[in-house]
Amino acid sequence: MFHAASSSARATGPSSAPQQGAPTAQAQSAAQVVPRPRAPQPDKPPAKQRDAFFDNAKYLAIVLVAMGHSWEPLKSGHRTLEAAYMFVYAFHMPAFILISGYFSRNFDMRPDRLRRLLTGVVVPYVVFETGYVLFKRAVGGDPDLAISLLDPWYLTWFLIALFIWRLTTPIWRLVRWPVPLAILIAMLASVSPDIGDDLDLQRVLQFLPFFVIGLSLKPEHFEALRGRTARLVSVPVLVAGLAVAWWAVPRMNATWFYHRDSAQELGMPWWCGPVMVLALLGCSLLLTAGFFAWVPGRTMWFTTLGAGTLYGYLLHGFFVKAADYRGWYDHAWLHRPLGEVSVTLAAGVLVTALCSPPVRKVFRFVMEPEMTWAFKRDAATLARERARA
Repeated sequence: MFHAASSSARATGPSSAPQQGAPTAQAQSAAQVVPRPRAPQPDKPPAKQRDAFFDNAKYLAIVLVAMGHSWEPLKSGHRTLEAAYMFVYAFHMPAFILISGYFSRNFDMRPDRLRRLLTGVVVPYVVFETGYVLFKRAVGGDPDLAISLLDPWYLTWFLIALFIWRLTTPIWRLVRWPVPLAILIAMLASVSPDIGDDLDLQRVLQFLPFFVIGLSLKPEHFEALRGRTARLVSVPVLVAGLAVAWWAVPRMNATWFYHRDSAQELGMPWWCGPVMVLALLGCSLLLTAGFFAWVPGRTMWFTTLGAGTLYGYLLHGFFVKAADYRGWYDHAWLHRPLGEVSVTLAAGVLVTALCSPPVRKVFRFVMEPEMTWAFKRDAATLARERARA
């Protein structure tokens, strides 16, 4: 405004008398030294906040995973512990896989996402698969055990499964009916003993529906599970799950919950495979929904630990296996109620510590390596960096 007025005054010439209301020379000079107001800068978008609900869910699920593993050497002949084991195994990994699928919805073949998949999944798989085999050689008394990256051992199956599931994400986003197709594939896998153990493909295919369901979920689906009504409904569902687990202990092979064998490999007729896939899928989804209903949505003392659940998952196995190899479970008092409770609490404390920031800092070079030296810099990344400069 000031610059337009002074230009008009100069256009009348020096002999012209000042118009009424026109600024004087002193006013013009003063106006010229007044700093020009800056155009308002657009606000920077706020940093994306982590949803406390999902971090809480991942932490609570990994605690259940560790507790379930700690029960394995104790549960034989103990109906209550076997029922608790079956109940937990029905939903703890499905819950993890659902969340993994939900957060894979935007995965595509963009170079930066492929790099993260390689450094955050493939590299830890190679390191921990090798590490567990060497550990069993040294501590477990099996010096002839071969290192084979094609045959995942113990906990590492989840990493290779996540790698395969995530690579196939663009396909599931393309097909019209992804969930029915994934269920059909799981049913076919359950009657196909010839699939073999390479890359633990039975588990990859039989757990596939949970990942694809996670891909298909939207935020409002989880919101529906976080209300008072969902919690009230979940109580009879969870109680019924415990009752069914108690009933099933002498009647059902718990190996079904591992999803690693076909029906024929479990000594059952072929048609049992598809039936069990559908039955376990329904039970697991109901119990997973009941579990999510009781996960707090607000920030808790353990919320930050949810970002380190993969650390806890991969590291706690060394302690569980060491206890088994060294015969620590052979103490009679551990097979009494007080001992079982002590083992359960110890597993929870251990995995909590392994998810903590200090442990993550120590093992980040393995779990989340940068490895910039191993990859080319793609044109899109270079263009973004030039635009920010």
